[in-house]
Parts: sequence; C-alpha cells; structure tokens
Amino acid sequence: MCLIVLAWRARADLALVVAANRDEWRDRPAEPAHWWPDIPSLLAGRDVRAGGTWMGVTREGRFAAVTNFRDPTERRSGARSRGELVSAFLSGRAQPEAFLTQVLERAPEYNAFNLLAGDREGLWYLASREARVRPVPPGVHGLSNHVLDEPWPKVVRARRAMEASLGEPDPVPRLFEVLSDAGEAPDNELPETGVGVDWERRLSAALITGKDYGTRASTVLSISAAGEVSFEERSRGPNGAEEARSRHDFRLLAPAPART
Repeated sequence: MCLIVLAWRARADLALVVAANRDEWRDRPAEPAHWWPDIPSLLAGRDVRAGGTWMGVTREGRFAAVTNFRDPTERRSGARSRGELVSAFLSGRAQPEAFLTQVLERAPEYNAFNLLAGDREGLWYLASREARVRPVPPGVHGLSNHVLDEPWPKVVRARRAMEASLGEPDPVPRLFEVLSDAGEAPDNELPETGVGVDWERRLSAALITGKDYGTRASTVLSISAAGEVSFEERSRGPNGAEEARSRHDFRLLAPAPART
C-alpha cells in the first residue's frame, strides 16, 4: 500500500475502518482480493511474483497492512518481499505486539517498511526506520511512505476525509471519494524523499495515474463492534478508472487461542 487512513476505535459502533490505495508497477502481476485456497480464513489480494499481500483480514478478525518507506538510496534488489510479513501475520496466531517484535529482529532482511498488525484486542505499528514497536492509540491515523501520521499532503487530506466520514451513517462512499482524488499537492507542500520533483508531484496524489506505475486497487474495510465485516475492493486502470469491483461481507468467527 502507499496510502492508508484508518479509524481505530474512533466510533462506538465501529472497531476499525480502513481506506487504502495500493500503488505498484503495472507490470507486476497480482490477484484481486479473494479467499485464499491454501489459507481459507484469509481475505486479501495476492502478489503473484512473491506470494505475499499488501493488506488483508481474516475471519477471526486479524488485520495487517504494509507500506514501503520511500528512500531510493537504500533500496536493495535482493531484499525479501515485504508482502510476506502481512501474510505471515494473517496466517498465524501470534499476538500483534509479539509478532512485530519478532519482525523487528529481522527487519534488515527487507527494504525499509511500515507494518500495521492487529486483532480484536489491539492494533500495533512497526516502522523499521524507527526500530521500535508501538501501539496505535484510538483515533484517526494516516500512513503513506514515511512514518505513521507524517503530515504529507495526501495523508492530511485522507485523515480529514476519514474524520468527516465517521459523522455519516455509512462512511464508505466518502472514503472512496478521497481514494479517487487524483489532485497533486502544490510544490511548496511536497516532501523531499530523493525521487525528484516530477515524481514527488505525481506521488503526492491519493490516486496515482499512469501507464507504468500507479494505483492498482482502492479498498475500504470496516469491522463493526458487533463483528460484522465489509471489505470492498475496486480495481483501477492506468487512467484511474474503475475496472472491476468486488465486495465480501461476513461475520467474525471466534478467534483461535493466541500464541506469544
């Protein structure tokens, strides 16, 4: 993922709401969100090349998502796929804090990343650049290709949209609106991450268009306090237009005993 905005225990009837855009090179093959045949309780898209995923949820209420930390000077072609971290948490039974603590010990095997992992009891965050695991406090948070709540323009806009959406009975329509925003930030608000001003402009939009690289999927996930789950994914073409849509609604099962 390259943009995640989430509301964690920010409304009494909603335990978690997540709106996210996955940005990727368009020639990297991927499967849309589906129940994995080899892990039947896991709902997520799948990276065909490396086998992991960027965001997913399980029938027991486990959730995880990853973003890259943008620093082109430290990118290593031989590093392990960060998507395997998401699928490893979702397919396991470790508590989120314990899992992220274990990941921290082997973080140098990966290019820099941000990893969110949670269950019904808590939501935790690991930034490999910070080298620490910390809980996500209740409220609205945003994450792109820097650390949690870094005030990049699209993160700020997405957080405001999430806050506004929580005032509506159904937050989903407004959240898909912000995920569909292709407007670029003004130059004086752009971060400097080492990719050059043309790319900084392009990457400043929530919805990134282009034939080579851009937003491949927009997803909104909600988990109610009563355990009702809605997961909607909209696939995107090079011009940002919606090409396909899928929705999965289910009720959480009783969680399996956690492992430390």
